[in-house]
Amino acid sequence: MSIVENYVVRTEGTCGEKKDVIVIFKYEKKDEAISKILGKAKLEKSFAGIVFELTFKNISFRLYGSGKAIFRSLRDKQQLTAILAELLS
Repeated sequence: MSIVENYVVRTEGTCGEKKDVIVIFKYEKKDEAISKILGKAKLEKSFAGIVFELTFKNISFRLYGSGKAIFRSLRDKQQLTAILAELLS
């Protein structure tokens, strides 16, 4: 099982040339995933400590305390997998 599969329960994409992708973390692993991501990504803004605007390698995304993340303007699934692998390792 890959590191991404260990933390992610599912992903959902949006239509368009530049895709936004919603990532839902496994409930039992969400706190660990959030902690790892906050430790590696650059914090741009935080709203009440439950919504975080972050950037990592020029990719902006929003992370929610509920265990969901929305990545903006990704090229493809391979790019998402690579970014998540780095953030979660």
